[in-house]
Amino acid sequence: MRFAIAMKVRAHVLVSGRVQGVYYRSYAVDQAILLGVTGWVRNIQGGRVEAVFEGEEDAVEKMLAWCWEGSPSSRVSAVEVEREEPTGEFTDFSVAYGYRGGR
Repeated sequence: MRFAIAMKVRAHVLVSGRVQGVYYRSYAVDQAILLGVTGWVRNIQGGRVEAVFEGEEDAVEKMLAWCWEGSPSSRVSAVEVEREEPTGEFTDFSVAYGYRGGR
């Protein structure tokens, strides 16, 4: 019998468009929990949302696809993704509060 080894991946994401004030972060938390993805999401200056997703490759890919959908009231114009080495530092997925400058 063969077993597939699930590969852990990490993605650092910047989402542009109408993504603040439309419950984008809240919906992202729900979706990440549903997919078993860990990390965080936050608003950053300039009206964008920043997130880090870590988990099984398939789940993170689904989360990245979801980023283009967002919440019902959001209008996503761009999703920038930077792949990083997974660290395993997260135990859950949450909203990180407070504005940051972003990368």
